[in-house]
Amino acid sequence: MSITLTDLNSLGRDDFVTALGNIFEHSPWIAEQVALLRPFAGINPLFAAMKAAVERAPSELRLALIKAHPDLADKTQRAAGLTADSDAEQNSVGLDRLSDAEYDAFERVNNAYRSKFGFPYIVCVRRHTKDSILRDFERRLPHDVAAEMRRSIEEICRIAALRLDQLVTAEDRLPVHGRLSTHVLDTHSGKPAAGIAVELIELADLGASRVVARAVTNADGRTDQPLIGGRPVPIGKYELSFSVGEYFAARQVPLSDPPFLDRIPLRFAVSEPEGHLHVPLLVTPWSYATYRGS
Repeated sequence: MSITLTDLNSLGRDDFVTALGNIFEHSPWIAEQVALLRPFAGINPLFAAMKAAVERAPSELRLALIKAHPDLADKTQRAAGLTADSDAEQNSVGLDRLSDAEYDAFERVNNAYRSKFGFPYIVCVRRHTKDSILRDFERRLPHDVAAEMRRSIEEICRIAALRLDQLVTAEDRLPVHGRLSTHVLDTHSGKPAAGIAVELIELADLGASRVVARAVTNADGRTDQPLIGGRPVPIGKYELSFSVGEYFAARQVPLSDPPFLDRIPLRFAVSEPEGHLHVPLLVTPWSYATYRGS
């Protein structure tokens, strides 16, 4: 359920705090502080005020904010119940359906991180895949406590920005969305390739890969909607699969039997969750090419 910024500005103080109380996990004191600064002209000034409240808070309160977050993929904590936001966030990256190898890997790094720092590892999971979270764990374990506290607050602010974006509608938008798109050009006939089935797969090192999106190219050779849009594009490795054999056969292009090119897989990686990555395909019955677009 969302609320307009206009309506949010007009709420009583208690209702305002209730509406924004879990933008920062279990920390309504942040909403309490910014309630005094209303009205906000946009969602960006609202978030800037919330972030400033966190940054000027004493270190013990920032530590309490960090400790308010759950561990990732922790079966005991999930059984006890997460907040609706945390549950949806962890589920979005597949932390509710890990393979045994993935669960063991998360348990190992969670324990190592808590043992060293004394607080949970925090990352904005909507910007990641399972594999990239595990890599991020390993990169951050050598840090000292001060560095990890700073990094944890940065990640908490990223989580909060996405929660606020989902909750509040305003004329301005927070810069929290990326986009992944494709198009197919039939260079044999020199025109966009319409009617090609496209599948986007998120690859995984320890568990099962999963299909993220399926689409069919339109008359312009593009998909009607981005393959990923309206949210960050999670950091990770992907494969785009294009069913070109059926496309050329339907157009009665002479093909070998079986066709030389049937399904074309393009493997690539995402490193900028809020960026626009365009992965096109230029194809004939006998060759193909791609490049990194934007």
